[in-house]
Parts: sequence; C-alpha cells; structure tokens
Amino acid sequence: MTTIRTSCVVCGDVELVPTDLDLELFSSTGTGHYRFLCPHCDQEQRRPATHRVVSILLATGVAYQVVDDTPITESEISRFSQALDRGDWSEQLYS
Repeated sequence: MTTIRTSCVVCGDVELVPTDLDLELFSSTGTGHYRFLCPHCDQEQRRPATHRVVSILLATGVAYQVVDDTPITESEISRFSQALDRGDWSEQLYS
C-alpha cells in the first residue's frame, strides 16, 4: 500500500495511508487543503495543497471533495436580506 509522508505540528514527520487523509479541492483554482488526524497525538491537522500536492494525493487514491470557494456577492447578500424581511422565509424551508 502507498505510504504518504507529511508532518504534524506537534509530533513532526508522520506516515499515513491514503484512507487517512481527506482532500478539499477549490473549484476555482484546483488547489486546496488536506486534513488528517495525527496517528501519534490524535490532533487534526490541516495543510495547504498546491497543484503538485493535489496531483500526488489524487494519484495515490486520497478521497476528495470539491469545494466552491467563490466569495458571496453583494447581490446574494441583498437577496438573502430581502427574503428574511419578507417574514415567510421559515415556511419556505419546509416547502
């Protein structure tokens, strides 16, 4: 099985297998972050994933999720605020 070497901020270098990591891919850039629990101290670690790191993790079979990282626009905020002002927004949740 493939071994992935990374580091924990507390324990230093650690070795993981692909199922130990989760990859978040940003839809706009193809970069992202990967997360894992340190096998020694059980602290969750989160690291940036450059294009190179993403390629390596995907090639080794790490599970991934595409995340929409585009910012919320002023127009979206305005529409949301108007919907809240209507007063019937909670009823629409159950429609």
